[in-house]
Amino acid sequence: MASPSQHSEPTSGVPAASFPVLPDYRGSCLSNVVPALLGPPDAADWLPAPVREAKAVVLFLIDGMGWEQLQDRAELTPVLSAMEGGPITTVAPTTTTTALTSLVTGAAPGEHGLIGYQIYIQGQVLNALRWTAGPKSSDARRAIVPEQIQPRPAFFGRRVPAVGRSEFQGTGFTRAHLDGVDHKGYKLTSSIAVEVQKLVDEGEPLVYAYYDGPDRIAHEYGFGPYLDAEFAEVDRLVAQILAVLPSEAALLVVSDHGQVMVGDNKVELARDVLALTAVTSGEARFRWLHARPGRAGELLAAAAERYGRHGLVVERQQVLDEEWLGPHVGPEARSRMGDVALVPSDPVAFVEPKPEPRSAAGGGGRPVFELLGRHGSLTSAEMLIPCLAASGTRS
Repeated sequence: MASPSQHSEPTSGVPAASFPVLPDYRGSCLSNVVPALLGPPDAADWLPAPVREAKAVVLFLIDGMGWEQLQDRAELTPVLSAMEGGPITTVAPTTTTTALTSLVTGAAPGEHGLIGYQIYIQGQVLNALRWTAGPKSSDARRAIVPEQIQPRPAFFGRRVPAVGRSEFQGTGFTRAHLDGVDHKGYKLTSSIAVEVQKLVDEGEPLVYAYYDGPDRIAHEYGFGPYLDAEFAEVDRLVAQILAVLPSEAALLVVSDHGQVMVGDNKVELARDVLALTAVTSGEARFRWLHARPGRAGELLAAAAERYGRHGLVVERQQVLDEEWLGPHVGPEARSRMGDVALVPSDPVAFVEPKPEPRSAAGGGGRPVFELLGRHGSLTSAEMLIPCLAASGTRS
C-alpha cells in the first residue's frame, strides 16, 4: 500500500496550520481544473501526469473529501493513496453550491455569483442548495430563475455528460450550475462505474461524475467509524472506475471542500449584534451579517468584540481587497455580499438563537438531524482538496 509520502509533491505549498488559507485563483485551484482540461495539452503543469497524457478523462468530484481527512485515512484508501498528485485549493467559501459552480464554469465565485449556501438576493435569502426561499422555505424556481441567477454555461458550453444522482436532475441548483449538460442519472452507487465505462467507450473525451457520500456522512455522523467506512467505500468505488477504464483514459479525483468536526460547538449570535443586523446569509462557518442602514461600522465593532477570539471578523472591503471571491467580483456578487463576515479558525458554528434542524443535502423527505461535521471557512482542513489521477487498468 502506498503511503501519503508516495504522492507527488503537493501542488499547494500551504502549511497545515496556516489561517486563513486563501484560494489560489491564478494557479492550482478547483476553479481552474476544467479550463485546464479543456485547454491545450500541458497548459497546467500542476495537473497530475496521467491526465495530461490521456485521450479521455473522467473528472470525478467526491463531495466533502478534504485532503487532510484523506491523509488521516490513508490506510483505508490504498487506491487513492497510490494515485499521482497532491492537494490544491478550493474556492471561498468552502461550500458545495459555490465550489461545484466554480468547478464546472471555470469561474471564481465573484464571477458566477453563487457565493454561499444561503444567498441574499432579491430582498430574500435563497437556500441555493435546495433553491427555496421565504419563511416557509418555498420552491423558488419560478421567482428566482436558476439560469438567470447563474447564466454561465457549464464546461464552456460543451455538452459534457454528467453522471449524478437521479433525484438531483431538474432541481434549482442543478439548473443553475449544470444547465445544458447531458445528464446521466444513477440511483445506486454501483451504477457509476457502469455509466462511466459506457460513456468513455462511446468516445466521450470528458466525462463528469459526482458522488456525495463523505459529505452526507460527515454532516450526520461526524468523524469516526461511519466516516472511516465511507472513505473505504469511496476507495473501492475509485478502484471500480479505474478497472473499467482503458489505459489511454485517466481518472481525475477532486473534491469541493474538506470538513471540520464541530458537533455541539455552536456560537449563538448575540442580541446586540443581531440588533445591528438586518439579515444573515452564508453558512455557519462563513456567516455574512448584512447591516441595518448606516450601522455597518457599529456592526463590525460589535461582532469583532464578541467573536474575534474565534477567528476572523472582517468587513466586506477586506474580502474584496484580498480577493477571497476571486480577482474580479461582479456587481451581482457584490450585491449578495454582507457587510461583515464571521470566518472562524476554531471548530465552531455561528448560528442564530434558534434550533437549526437540517436534512441531508439533496432534498426533502430525509430525516432531520443536526450537522456534526461542517465546512465553509478558510482553515486548511476545509480549503485543501485532493487532485489525484491514475490511468485506467482495463486491458
